[in-house]
Amino acid sequence: MDVNTYWNPVLETLPQEKLRQLQFKKFKRVVEWGYNNSKLYRRLYDEAGFKPEDLKTWDDISKVPLLEKESYRTAQAKEPWPYGDSLCVPLEKVTEYRQTSGTTGQPVFQPDTWQDWEWQSEMWAYILWAQGFRNTDRVFIPFGYNIFTAYWNGHYAAEKLGCEVVPGGILNTEERLLKIRDLRATAMMATPTYVLGMAETARKKLGLDPTEMTINKVLCAGEPGASVPSTKKRLEDAWNANVYDHAGATEIGGWSFECTSKPGGIHVNEAFFLVQLLDPETGEIIEEPNRQGKIVITSFDRVAQPCIRFDAKDVAMWSDEPCACGRTYRVLKGGILGRVDHITKVKGVLFSPVAVEEVVRSMEELGDEYELIVSKKGDIDVITLKVEMLPEAKATEDEVLKKLVPELRIKTNLAYKIEFHPFGSLPRYQVKAKRFQDLRKDH
Repeated sequence: MDVNTYWNPVLETLPQEKLRQLQFKKFKRVVEWGYNNSKLYRRLYDEAGFKPEDLKTWDDISKVPLLEKESYRTAQAKEPWPYGDSLCVPLEKVTEYRQTSGTTGQPVFQPDTWQDWEWQSEMWAYILWAQGFRNTDRVFIPFGYNIFTAYWNGHYAAEKLGCEVVPGGILNTEERLLKIRDLRATAMMATPTYVLGMAETARKKLGLDPTEMTINKVLCAGEPGASVPSTKKRLEDAWNANVYDHAGATEIGGWSFECTSKPGGIHVNEAFFLVQLLDPETGEIIEEPNRQGKIVITSFDRVAQPCIRFDAKDVAMWSDEPCACGRTYRVLKGGILGRVDHITKVKGVLFSPVAVEEVVRSMEELGDEYELIVSKKGDIDVITLKVEMLPEAKATEDEVLKKLVPELRIKTNLAYKIEFHPFGSLPRYQVKAKRFQDLRKDH
């Protein structure tokens, strides 16, 4: 494929019926591969009484057992070391080692063959192309990649497109900003939290105005923020650049992207992944729009450690609007709406921390950082929201409260204990932010 044609109208504009035929063919192939080559999948399927030959129609997909992250953990850390029963190829075929961040427990080890790694880079090339990255871009990546997969993928995909790539891993934030300025970088990739943090550092410590720098596009990943309208606005205003969302995972790959048409969510790369939404309580597959479900994903073309009906623990809903870009790939409205383990009931009301982010980031008097803590006082749930007033804010805390409290009530149907903290006192993060705590679990 020519480096300047990562728009594939044959695949990306397929009618849904044709697309489903392709997906079912690929799904059957990967299920057979996993069952025949992985002790993990053979054990999982045999225990559920499922055989690959049971897959006769699209509706039969729901018979395939879900794979949990814990399934990988249980299967790994044994021979062949360290991948154990999850490995589908001879160990000598593995050329790449990555692992998950471990933020939700013991890391999962991810083996890839060279074919897998090329596939990963190819997926990301589609992502970057859809977001306007071209061979005229100089792409700055402000992270040390280490054993975390995402920015390796972004790096190699950018090279596939012919971009010039500048890795900024060993530098601190101030040095990274100066390097962006000196090299006139035009694009970067980072978490929403760090993109906002870089802008704050530029203004407060270096006296630089990020809006006058040369960054014109930013890929955001790792957190839901870039699909939250108020956060996206802050990000784009901070850099005077287009900001695009993306969701992926080490075990899954680069399965989604926001395109330059900005449809209010993220496309699923449906020729290479099957994404299903399931009702968290009943397991029913959700096809209709505007109804939240947990995300279950299959990667069709990964061979060393297949990912088949993986419970990603994320929450999303289908959009009811086609995208203006012309792709027929479906859109998840609002991107990732939160984590299954973060969406909980507070005072009998279903509560999502992402809704609070949208409100806080819409208040021009408040800083980018905040913290949410749910606790119990006796038998009563209490939500504490910690925020920072911007030093240049013209309003008083009381005036902000008069706007903030009703907005939170309208958005979440809940009341909050609001705490104002000095600007700069709340934690800052570079990769995945940890702004939400539910202390009731320890109550």
